[in-house]
Amino acid sequence: MEPTSAPSKPKPADKPRPKPGDKGIEQEEGKLQQGKGKLGTLTNPESYDNVPGHVIPIIEQEFVDFEGEANQFLDGNTPEDQFIGFRLKQGVYGQRQPGVQMVRIKLPFGGVTPEQMDAFADAVETYAPLNKGHITTRQNIQIHHVPLNQMVHMLRDLAPSGLSSREGCGNTVRNVTGDPWAGVAADEIFDPTRYAGAYTRYFVRHPTTQLMPRKIKTAFTGSDADRAMTGIHDIAFLSRIRDGVKGFEIRVGGGTSIMPRVAPTLYEFVEADNGDFIKYAEAILRVYDRQAWLRPNRARARIKVLVDKVGIEEVRRMVDEELTGDWVNERDFTIEHLVFDVDEEGSLTDPLPATGSPNGDHAEFDRFVEANVQPQRQDGFHTVEVKVVRGDLTPEQFRGLGQIMRDYTSGFARMTVQQNIVLRWVREESLYDVWKRLGELGLDDVGPRRITDVVSCPGTDSCKMGITSSMGLNQAVQERVEAMNITDPLTRDIHIKMSGCPNGCSQHHIANIGFYGASLKVGDKTIPAYVPHLGGKYTDGDTIYGTRLKSRLPARRVPDAVERWIRLYESEREDGEVFNDFVERVGTARMEEEVKELTMPVDFSLDTMQMFIDWQRSDPYKVERGEGECAV
Repeated sequence: MEPTSAPSKPKPADKPRPKPGDKGIEQEEGKLQQGKGKLGTLTNPESYDNVPGHVIPIIEQEFVDFEGEANQFLDGNTPEDQFIGFRLKQGVYGQRQPGVQMVRIKLPFGGVTPEQMDAFADAVETYAPLNKGHITTRQNIQIHHVPLNQMVHMLRDLAPSGLSSREGCGNTVRNVTGDPWAGVAADEIFDPTRYAGAYTRYFVRHPTTQLMPRKIKTAFTGSDADRAMTGIHDIAFLSRIRDGVKGFEIRVGGGTSIMPRVAPTLYEFVEADNGDFIKYAEAILRVYDRQAWLRPNRARARIKVLVDKVGIEEVRRMVDEELTGDWVNERDFTIEHLVFDVDEEGSLTDPLPATGSPNGDHAEFDRFVEANVQPQRQDGFHTVEVKVVRGDLTPEQFRGLGQIMRDYTSGFARMTVQQNIVLRWVREESLYDVWKRLGELGLDDVGPRRITDVVSCPGTDSCKMGITSSMGLNQAVQERVEAMNITDPLTRDIHIKMSGCPNGCSQHHIANIGFYGASLKVGDKTIPAYVPHLGGKYTDGDTIYGTRLKSRLPARRVPDAVERWIRLYESEREDGEVFNDFVERVGTARMEEEVKELTMPVDFSLDTMQMFIDWQRSDPYKVERGEGECAV
C-alpha cells in the first residue's frame, strides 16, 4: 500500500548544553568567598532586635565612612568610577540631574511602622525639593534630588527608626520583597515573614554578595496565589509543608528587562527552621558569583542568563556540588538569632472609639469597602489597601498614615509592589473612621489593583536610563480611564503599567496592557514614543509575559490607544471572557490594526507641535539617556 504522506524527517538531536568551564563559561576557580565574621566582633558588629521595623542592623561607622568618602569625592580626590561602587552599596544612586542623588530606603517584605512613616515625612520635608517620597515596585521608598553633601545627614536622621538604605543599589542582594498580606491571609500555607527577616539579615553586608556579577532580587510568599510575584525574581521562596515540616520551594532565574524569563523551580522542598533555606541560598549565590563569563557584559549578567545558558538541571548539579564544600562547615546556618519575630496580634491595643457611622455617604463608603477592604483570617479584623496615586506621598500623607496606623492598626502596615500601602489589623468597627481619615489625606481613592491604579517608574523625572516621561504618561492614562467611567467588572480588572525604558522597573512585561519608552525619528526631529505589550499576567499564581506588538505609538497617542483597546474588548468579547483571553483569541494583529492609525508619524508644524513634546514637559523632546548605575 502506498503511503498517504511522506515519512516525517527524524528530529535533530538536541544540541548539548555547555558546561561550566567550557569556552565562554569560565569560572573563577579558587575565588575567596568568605562568610561574615562572628557576631558582635569588629568584622561583624551587627546586632539583632525583634523591634518592629528594625530588620536591618544600623552601623554608625558606615555613616562616618560615607561622609568621609563623599567629601573626598566632592573635593576631587576620588575618581567618580571608584566612588560610585561605594555609594551604591549605601543605597545612593545618581540621577540624570547633575549634583543630586536618589536614595533607596529598603523596607524588607514591605513592612513599615508609624515611627518610620514620621521619619520619612521629616526627611522629605527637610531634604527633598519636590516634597514627596516614592513607593517603588519593590516595596522600597525612594527620595530624589538630594545633594550629596546632605545625604549622610538624611541617612542619619532616618536611622533611629530602623530605616536603612544599605545595599539598596549595586550588585548586591537587594530589598527582600514579600506578600503584604502575609500572616493575615486565609489562603496562606504558613507566614514566611520571620524567614524573610532571617534571609535579609544573613545576606546584608555578606562578603560574598557585595560585588556579584549583577544584583539579586528576592521574594518570599506564603500562598500559591503568589502575591509576591516570585516568577520574576532571581531567587524566590514559596512556603511548603512536607510531613509536618515547614520548608520552601526555591525558584531561581526569573527576571524582566530585555530578556524576560519566568523562574523555574530549582528545589521542590528545602527545610526552613533548620536554616537549610539560607544554606542553599548561599550555595546558589556562591556559584553565581564565580561566573567570570558574566561580568564583562553587565547588561546580560543576571542569574537568569546562567540558567538560560546551562539549564536548570545543570545549575542544580552545580549547587549540589557546592553544598559538599568545606565552607558549609565554617558557617552557622541556625536561624533563631536571625529570625524577625514580631507578634502582631499579641501587640494589638484598643483602637480609638468610633466617632461616626455611614449616613448620607453610605454608598461611597460601601464602594470603598468593596474595592479596598479584605477580611483577615483572624475574625473581626480587616486589611485596608490604600491606593497611592503613582506611588507618591507628601510629608502630610506620610504623617497622617502613621497616625492612622497608631490609632487603628497598632502600628502595622506594608507597602505593596503595586505602589500602594496595606493597613493591617483594622477592626470592623473602625473601618468607617479609617476611611474618613484617609479622605482627609486625599488617600480614599477606590480601586487599588484595578484599571485606574496605573503603575509606572520615575522615567525621565530622575532616572539616567529613562527615555520618556513615564510618570507623565501614567497621569494621562489614568485620567483617560477615569473619564471613561468604567463600571464593567472584567474591564476594571485590567492592569496597566508603563516604564520609561525597556528595563522594566514598572514591570510592564506582566501587565495586561504595558508600555516601555522609546522614540520615533521624523526628519531631524524626534517624537517620544512607547512600544506596547499585551496579555501579561501576575495574579492567581501565574506569571505570564505579555506579547510585544509590532507597533510604536507616539507618547501623546497612548491614551487613545488604551481607550481603543478597551472599547474593542468590551464590544467584541465573548461572555465572561477576560482581557488576556480576548487578546489571545483575536490575535495581536487585530490589536495592532485597531491602533494602526495612531502609529503614523506626523510632520512637524504648529498644529502638531505637542506630538514632539513629552508629557509634563515644555521643551521639544530629544533622547538624553545616560549610563545606568545598576550595572556598575
